[in-house]
Amino acid sequence: MSFDLLNFKELFSVTLILFSVIDVVGAIPVMISIQNKYGRIESLKITAIAGIILFLFLFVGESILKLFGVDFESFAVAGGVIMLILGLEMVLNVEIFKHDPLAADKSPIVPLAFPLLAGAGSMTTLISLNAEFKRINIVAGIVLNLFVMYFTLKSSRYLGNKLGTSGAGILRKFFGVILIAMAIKLIKKNLLAIY
Repeated sequence: MSFDLLNFKELFSVTLILFSVIDVVGAIPVMISIQNKYGRIESLKITAIAGIILFLFLFVGESILKLFGVDFESFAVAGGVIMLILGLEMVLNVEIFKHDPLAADKSPIVPLAFPLLAGAGSMTTLISLNAEFKRINIVAGIVLNLFVMYFTLKSSRYLGNKLGTSGAGILRKFFGVILIAMAIKLIKKNLLAIY
């Protein structure tokens, strides 16, 4: 993979989509409560585990689809629908995808690395992105998001104090609208490919 294959417009789109789906900013209140409960967050460990999950799904996700006999376009539409629902969650401030509250009692890695930062939404999104973008741009987008994830985890308490509830809410809604627009584009493009 060389840099001449990198398309910065694609990289920007992929990074923004993943940033919206992973929703590190929206997870800051959860990070703070977990940090208060456990004393500290192992930022590097959580980022590494989330990264492994994301990269595994990026490279093995296609094989899983073939195993179940699902075509790329259909899965991309399904991924677009999930992205749309995630965006609506962010904009309307509702919870459609429920997280297991009991998981938070077992280990801070369980709710943070999975499913909060590298959950079903981000995994589905990665397979959907495979249908539209070059893999090098997706890999670079994941790496950029992992950097953001690490530094957000590292400074979650500071960011929570600086953003406040209203600041985090505004950012969450902004990225929610972008995610909805990207989801509609993805659904439209792949529905046309199917029909």
